[in-house]
Amino acid sequence: MNLPESIQKGILLIIELGILLGSMGVILLNDIVQSAFSLGLTFISISLLYLVLNADFVAAAQVLIYVGAINVLIVFSVMLIQKPHKNEDLSTSRNTGNNITLIVCTSLFLFLVSIILDTSWSQIYSIKKSTKIFEPILKSNVQLIGSQLLTEFLLPFELLSVLLLVALVGAITMSRQSRMFEMPDDEI
Repeated sequence: MNLPESIQKGILLIIELGILLGSMGVILLNDIVQSAFSLGLTFISISLLYLVLNADFVAAAQVLIYVGAINVLIVFSVMLIQKPHKNEDLSTSRNTGNNITLIVCTSLFLFLVSIILDTSWSQIYSIKKSTKIFEPILKSNVQLIGSQLLTEFLLPFELLSVLLLVALVGAITMSRQSRMFEMPDDEI
């Protein structure tokens, strides 16, 4: 970033504070789900640090790989492994949570619908040039990597995503089957 030194130092101080708070949360919080979210804060702060240092691809990879994959995998595995708590006052918190989730999802859906309706789809077309002609037009390494992922390596990229999805569904199925065998008949 080409910012004045005082502003850049202030941004770095905020990012370093996020890294420290997230790291301390991972270590000090007793609830493992909250620790996983603190780990996500740490990963996001590190990616912001990369962004300030003009390493935009590394920052994007940090968010996609560590926050989007590793941290979500940790949260899913923790939630699948933990046994559910029996609590009588859970119905009121569930209703509040369901209402908040409904509001957030509905607003997100309406936002996406408005974007889809405002987009002029007739002006969007795919580039049909070969990669050798197309590469000099690209300005940064991120554009080159994106071009390679979506042209030459599209099939392995999609196969990997399907493989990860199948592994996730298999893990959830195995976890539910093992829970059914452990629970007494009156709890099912």
